[in-house]
Amino acid sequence: MNKKIILFLLAIFSFLVVGYSADWKDQHNKADTLSLAQAQKTQTDKYVLGLVYLNLHQDQLAYEVFDKILLGQPDNYAAKWGKAEALRRKHDLVPAESLLNEVLKIDPQFSPALISLAYIKYFQMDFNLSVRLALKVIQQGQSQVDLSNYVRALAMYAGAKGMLAHYGGLFSKAIDGTAVKPNLDKALKLQPNSPAALFGVGSFYLLAPRIAGGDKSKAESYFNQAIAVDPYFADVYVRFAQLAKIKGDKEKYDLYMQKALALDPQNELALDTLSGRCKFICVGGEE
Repeated sequence: MNKKIILFLLAIFSFLVVGYSADWKDQHNKADTLSLAQAQKTQTDKYVLGLVYLNLHQDQLAYEVFDKILLGQPDNYAAKWGKAEALRRKHDLVPAESLLNEVLKIDPQFSPALISLAYIKYFQMDFNLSVRLALKVIQQGQSQVDLSNYVRALAMYAGAKGMLAHYGGLFSKAIDGTAVKPNLDKALKLQPNSPAALFGVGSFYLLAPRIAGGDKSKAESYFNQAIAVDPYFADVYVRFAQLAKIKGDKEKYDLYMQKALALDPQNELALDTLSGRCKFICVGGEE
């Protein structure tokens, strides 16, 4: 095939990927502004409806919407990501990761897939890879990523850095540990109502030693704000339970753990806390 024709076809493909990505960014930003009723009226954009279902933790309905899109558009990699994200939230990690890798082969810069994979790697305790994936999104810059995913990238980067500091030596604590709060603060400044950012800041204040800025009352305040924005965020109830344990309130501890598991029976943070393994850091017992 003539070299000029090949270059022309590559340019067309590149244009289509960039154009589609721009559409994706607008769709994600739009979904964050819509109620379910409004999204259901928008019959021409099923992808946005799927995103709204994800925002409301209606993961099975989201899965069904994205799956239907793929029946008619099997090469729609954004819908393929949506299906993978719904699977991830249902803890079907093997098929979720397989789909995410397919998406990233098509578009290695597709931010939602990078973030979804970062979450999977975090709970597989591959914190270094989680950091790298989140950093790829951050390095794209705010202009190339929708607001919520950019904020999630900052929160994930901070969280994974915190885990590296927790498991690392003094050098890691000095390098990785000092990256946690600034990135959480940036995330919260960009999107003050982000459940991920509020949860991250609250977790910092809960888990950090007092000498490093830990403050249990501030933790409680941020967790309350996170629940006000997203009452279905199971991880927050787990941290609330740990806070109740610190205060010696077993009744509230049990209540919050039950709430977390009712929302998400396979929640990694809840199961980790109940098992006593505390891979993701448990607190409680002493102030």
